[in-house]
Amino acid sequence: MNRIILFTIFLIFTTATAQDINQEINQENGQSFLVGQIDITGLSSKSYQSWYSNNQKAYEVDEETISPIKAELAKHQILIFMGTWCGDSKREVPRFIKVLEAADFPMENLKIVGLDRRKGKYKTSPNGEEWGLQIKRVPTFIFYKNGKEINRIIESPITTLEADIKAIVSNKVYTPNYPQSLHFD
Repeated sequence: MNRIILFTIFLIFTTATAQDINQEINQENGQSFLVGQIDITGLSSKSYQSWYSNNQKAYEVDEETISPIKAELAKHQILIFMGTWCGDSKREVPRFIKVLEAADFPMENLKIVGLDRRKGKYKTSPNGEEWGLQIKRVPTFIFYKNGKEINRIIESPITTLEADIKAIVSNKVYTPNYPQSLHFD
């Protein structure tokens, strides 16, 4: 079982899949959203810039909480599942990325996956990155260390993003929102 988990994480973080980055779906109603792997360029693009930039600029990072954990945070990999159509994702993902930037987090250790909103494809990605990870709410920020999931922030922080990140990377007791569906080894 551990080999399967390690192989899945290896694929998530080290391979370039056959999908386009920042793949945009345009619906008949004129609304668009990103699916699959997303980068900050995609989030900053014309269609998403207003909410991404506004929410990032408006957020004040708690440097006092983040500063002492920069080195430990850098030892982690983070996988974000979000919907560019989701209000919680529009609020929390720009803030989260601003916190990572303030912490000098190595952005090559960050992967963002946009999930679909269409009927029959709801909360799925083109390459199935969410498969087996019990993604029920977005955004979901999954923290990995040494190839193993250690915890996650689901939908919104319990206290603040900075305090929740600190608890997770410091191995403190941390229970995310909606923990009933999670199974940690």
